[in-house]
Amino acid sequence: TAGRVVAMRNHGKSTFFVLRDNTDRIQAYIRLDGVGAESFEIFKKYVNIGDFLGVTGFPFKTHTGEISIFVKHFEILSKAIRMMPEKWHGVKDKEIIYRQRYVEMLSSDEALERFRIRSELFRLVREFLQSRDFVEVDTPMLHYLTGGASARPFKTHINVFESDMYLRIAEELFLKRYLVGGFERIFEIGKNFRNEGVSYKHHPEFTMMELYWAYADYNDIMDITEEMINYVVRGITGSEIITYQGKEIDFSRPWRRVKMASFIEENLGVDILEDSNDELIGVLKKHNAEPDIKERGHLIEKLWDLVEHNLVNPTFVTEHPVIISPLSKIHREDPRVTERFELIISSMEIANAFSELNDPIEQYDRFLHQAGLRDIGDEEAQMMDQDFIRALEYGMPPTGGIGVGWDRIIMLVTDAPSIRDIIPFPLVRPISFDEEEALS
Repeated sequence: TAGRVVAMRNHGKSTFFVLRDNTDRIQAYIRLDGVGAESFEIFKKYVNIGDFLGVTGFPFKTHTGEISIFVKHFEILSKAIRMMPEKWHGVKDKEIIYRQRYVEMLSSDEALERFRIRSELFRLVREFLQSRDFVEVDTPMLHYLTGGASARPFKTHINVFESDMYLRIAEELFLKRYLVGGFERIFEIGKNFRNEGVSYKHHPEFTMMELYWAYADYNDIMDITEEMINYVVRGITGSEIITYQGKEIDFSRPWRRVKMASFIEENLGVDILEDSNDELIGVLKKHNAEPDIKERGHLIEKLWDLVEHNLVNPTFVTEHPVIISPLSKIHREDPRVTERFELIISSMEIANAFSELNDPIEQYDRFLHQAGLRDIGDEEAQMMDQDFIRALEYGMPPTGGIGVGWDRIIMLVTDAPSIRDIIPFPLVRPISFDEEEALS
């Protein structure tokens, strides 16, 4: 067998040591009369904790009953010239962990399990969707225009075309081109990039899944989302009820559904559909949350930020105003709102979904409104995408779509307090190598 040496106890002419591989740990026992004087001297002189060893021998039980390997031959497969620091086993400095995740992984079974869960979660997502005839596709990560979400992008430059480009903030508009082309059930799991702040639930590079289902609407998407996340949580934890940061979260179906306007009015006493901008601003001032841009959409979003924390168990927040939903169909019964929902769990937005807007004329008008917001300084507003309008002019079927931030679900099922705990190698501020050495 082979693995990394993670523990060692020397007893003169014999040594117990522990090998760890990807599956488990096993104790090994080497002694002078088992391998010979020359080999034993090499072992004592050159083998240290952190090294990779290959060993052959036979199994036996120690006097305490532990199954071990009696080593007859060993080979040093790889030498660790930097010792695993013992103090790491109790390190609390997250900055060091985020910069040197490999050390946390090699010294912490909990860290390894966290990232195994991450892998298993995406396997379960794919299993669920592919069993329902959804096809996994891919879309570009370099865009000439930003769209599909309201966010500030990262900008780059492609030399061969002498043109600026952006890292994608969402897959949406290219996935809808698949629908125009004839696909009916599609999804993509991939990285998105948003040049915004870092918090316990925000990271500039994150994993998003977007799904589109032709001939479905936002009600169908609510149903499949509820079923999918319930399936994944049960698959990971074995239960529909988990504890996250000391609070119990119940994923049992059916999940609560509330209208955005009703929930805000219930908590803040203001009607976002009928009250004036001045009235909305007045409420925000009372909560020290007045935005720099006084456009109505910004006011509504700021009001929502004030009440989102009240939702812990999975809750679908539905029927967002048209002004903050540029890619969603107008509600079939109330033209003031859209057929849209956000899924909130533990006060975090987990998903955003629509009955997708497929009218090219109305979409063009929505893009014009977004362009006006950019003109007044809103860097997160979406750009006019005329090629996407052209694609819609060929006809897109009525469709339900959703974007799910699986990183936050991984936070929940691993009880991780920060999104950076479940991203293997999160972004950190740049410092010199010497500065980083001083940290550890």
